[in-house]
Amino acid sequence: MSSITLKRSYSRSSILSQVHNLGLNYITCLLSSVSEPQSHHFSPSIQKQPKYGNGYHFLRESGTGFSSLFMKTLKISYGSHWVTFPTNYYVRQFSSHVAFEPSTSYGLTVDGIIANNWTMLDESESDWKSHASAIAQSIHLIKKRLQWKKLIVRLEILSAQLNKPDLWDDPVRAGKICREHGSLMGKMKEVKGFEQELLEHIDMIKLAREENDADLESESLKALLRMRRSTKEKELEALLAGEHDSSSCFIEVQAGAGGTESMDWASMVMQMYKLWAQHRGYGVTVVDEMSGDIAGIKRATIKVDGEYAFGYAKAEVGVHRLVRISPFDSGKRRHTSFAAVAVIPILGDVSSRVQISESDLRIERFRAGGAGGQHVNTTESAVRITHIPTGVTATCQNERSQHQNKASAMAVLQSRVDQLEMARQAQMNAQHTQSLTEISWGNQIRTYVLHPYRMVKDLRTNYEVSDPDSVLEGDLDGFILSFLSASLDKDEDYL
Repeated sequence: MSSITLKRSYSRSSILSQVHNLGLNYITCLLSSVSEPQSHHFSPSIQKQPKYGNGYHFLRESGTGFSSLFMKTLKISYGSHWVTFPTNYYVRQFSSHVAFEPSTSYGLTVDGIIANNWTMLDESESDWKSHASAIAQSIHLIKKRLQWKKLIVRLEILSAQLNKPDLWDDPVRAGKICREHGSLMGKMKEVKGFEQELLEHIDMIKLAREENDADLESESLKALLRMRRSTKEKELEALLAGEHDSSSCFIEVQAGAGGTESMDWASMVMQMYKLWAQHRGYGVTVVDEMSGDIAGIKRATIKVDGEYAFGYAKAEVGVHRLVRISPFDSGKRRHTSFAAVAVIPILGDVSSRVQISESDLRIERFRAGGAGGQHVNTTESAVRITHIPTGVTATCQNERSQHQNKASAMAVLQSRVDQLEMARQAQMNAQHTQSLTEISWGNQIRTYVLHPYRMVKDLRTNYEVSDPDSVLEGDLDGFILSFLSASLDKDEDYL
């Protein structure tokens, strides 16, 4: 029987490509545990589809699988040909499939790297263990933020739905399931790819040292450093893994009790969000604004267009409190003001939207108020739309024509009704999310103090800065990332 042996230097994709081309129908796995080598013969053994992560599914006819073994050699036979895998894989049961968790040639896994607790030095230090430890910690954090255990369960559910023969009887629902399944599989494959790449680089460093190849070792160290930086960036992306996080959004600000003082504060808050959105490169459009009697605004709504606008802005939902010497008080006394912030995602998936019937709408037209040109304030161009079944309303008076105002108001109304439905479903499923359930006056999230000292403090995370001016000029990322990290990283039960 002839033999084909794949060298250690072959990439994993090259190995799988050659295995794939053989059209496999029989497999021999030479396994060794801690005690002694064993041989296992499976038939039929390997399927080209489906894939799990970057690996193939190896199936036993009994479907029971096996675990806690390290593969020293994997030989796959087809006719008179043998293919020998030089790389090792840690085997773990995944439902009815046996999925291969990557390991180095001497059995080191990503979890093993974390358990070793290697010291993490600065990126400038050429220490492979430091880089490997940082990468492993990033992978661990990414899994936690992706809620790994729930992700796997959800994939199992979606896979079962995809296998139903009547799936495409409802094309809209089928499309939604396919998109979600593809998205989750993409996230899983990316994380599995990180794990595999990390361990391959560690193996290459070991090989380079055994063969005194300084160039190969240097190249592998540089690859680990690049990977360390890229996984760090992925940590941030994993904060925004929610269903609607990638959407654009509406940000609404409403003045609380306190008259002119609170209206002025609401205006400051809205300006803060406009500047924050512009700093991030998002498009900002004023949809509705009701001016205060003397100064500021009673309420206002802006549309923020850009990728992950909702994912970031949802951290701002709640009541914002200001303490300062009032510019409207002749006695120069200290006042406390409140403004409420709501953030509503704009759903891009039409199938996710609530269908609104024209017969359920009450449309009112009136003359726009506030500053405006000769045409705006002399015609009934402003529009208020009420969704009768829910009582939800939306108003727009900032466009020049009635048709434009109606279109903008309808967009806001649609998003509010969608959000109401999402909140109802979340309540039914006992899934309470910060972005949907804490839009109320009793949930103060942040205090801005301008007198007698200067500070901005988030009461949810205790994150604070001593420069209120920079915050009011749109420097909110520290608060946002601190909240998102705290809300996702507190749960240890994810694997």
